[in-house]
Amino acid sequence: MKKVLVAGGGGFIGGWLVKELLFKGYKVFVVDIKPISDWYQVFPEANNASKDLSLLENCTQATLGIDEIYNLAADMGGMGFIENNKAACMMSVLINTHLLMAAKINEVSKFFFSSSACVYNADKQNKSLIAPLKEDDAYPAMPEDGYGWEKLFSERMCRHFYEDYGLETRVARYHNIYGPNGTWQGGREKAPAALSRKVAEAKLAKTDKIGVWGDGEQTRSFTFIKDCIEGTIKLMESDVREPINIGSNELVSINGLTKILGEFAGITLNPVFDLAAPKGVRGRNSDNTKILRLLDWEPRVSLKDGLKETYQWIEQQVINAQKLAQGN
Repeated sequence: MKKVLVAGGGGFIGGWLVKELLFKGYKVFVVDIKPISDWYQVFPEANNASKDLSLLENCTQATLGIDEIYNLAADMGGMGFIENNKAACMMSVLINTHLLMAAKINEVSKFFFSSSACVYNADKQNKSLIAPLKEDDAYPAMPEDGYGWEKLFSERMCRHFYEDYGLETRVARYHNIYGPNGTWQGGREKAPAALSRKVAEAKLAKTDKIGVWGDGEQTRSFTFIKDCIEGTIKLMESDVREPINIGSNELVSINGLTKILGEFAGITLNPVFDLAAPKGVRGRNSDNTKILRLLDWEPRVSLKDGLKETYQWIEQQVINAQKLAQGN
């Protein structure tokens, strides 16, 4: 039975990945810095531990006897978090570096790194109606300050550990992953979750007003979690060593996203725009030419289908939180 370590398995993407790997019959070891009680999904059949993987000693212990590593561990969040915590985001370089070193020490056969579309050159993302980003668009380098630089550097580390030590590495550039069983409040949530929460709260408060960061015309493509997990495992099982996009190419504006969520809630929304709030790049979309050619795959879940499942889950979390606050 293949032994797999999921670093950051207590997080949003990590929890879904653990679930799928267990379903496939792997022996799964999960490590996350958060207390196990704070993990988004916990599976008793996995070997679960709370450890700080920025420390080499913990990485060496966690990777002993492991066949494959999926590294999803990072100090990150949505745009509001990464724009205001650049140093903290950069410190995640210790996790990937020490996991790579531990993988070499313990002769792990394969290593996956979860990178991000934030590595892409900002000059190619300065319009709402933007050309989809090809993998080559990461260079010349001008990534998102802090978080994007750490991801780009860690991609290079993966490449050089293969070139110098023969460690098989795989790198996915995730494009705005969303779905149920993830962060939906507290400041680290991303746009689909944040807007779903705001819409659900507006519905319960019987108001049509919600806050939207920026003018709402910034655009993104959003990738449903189940597509993300399928693409991640396909990449890990392939012989593709260069970084590759895992992202939907269904572009939508934040205003468009808000309108869809309002339809789910049954209300016509009147957004209140906060032009001083963090906005990120003006537009970002995924070019899936390479993943289609190399893996014969791309995300399949439509934005409306994925958002509906996500909104329904978050609406229920909002209802539960309000009941708890009211002592019910």
